[in-house]
Amino acid sequence: MTVSLQKGQRVSLAKRGGGSLSVVRMGLGWDAVKKRGLFGSRSQSIDLDASALLFDASGALVDAVWFRQLRSKDGSVQHTGDNLTGAGEGDDESVVVDLGRLSPAVTQIVFTVNSFTGQDFSQIENAFCRLVDETTDEELARYELSGSGKHNAQIMAKVSRDGQGGWSMTAIGAIASGRTFQDLLPATAAHL
Repeated sequence: MTVSLQKGQRVSLAKRGGGSLSVVRMGLGWDAVKKRGLFGSRSQSIDLDASALLFDASGALVDAVWFRQLRSKDGSVQHTGDNLTGAGEGDDESVVVDLGRLSPAVTQIVFTVNSFTGQDFSQIENAFCRLVDETTDEELARYELSGSGKHNAQIMAKVSRDGQGGWSMTAIGAIASGRTFQDLLPATAAHL
């Protein structure tokens, strides 16, 4: 059963029936708005990028997984590759996190999305992020990236240790500007 989240909502990621998640996948999907012109509409290519930023309890960035570093230093987080157009169905980019292999120093993983090519979100439709239990392929939570506008990035969501050995997801959906995760670090700090 999927939980559809609104900005600011938090959901526990404990498995139904007990136990805890071991491997999760954050999927990002989007489509480019068709441009209307003199000779009809045409598709455009928009390069959105999903990134996973790993923070410790003090809010210091421990590691980052993005299109230029597809794997965390410890191997616990893996980006599946860069989609340059948004073409296709389902998840266009994914980041897989092996929660059991994460360093105990990592207390939060923040997922961001940005337009590397600089188009703003008014040119993007059907954008979503979702969290999937990778062991069962069950969708645990979905967050629709609403709020098209003149921004070109969003701090999407974070997965945090909940203090009892489990994890929770918080939908953030904060608008930002930047072409890479480094540009988004100041905006991300407000959500740690």
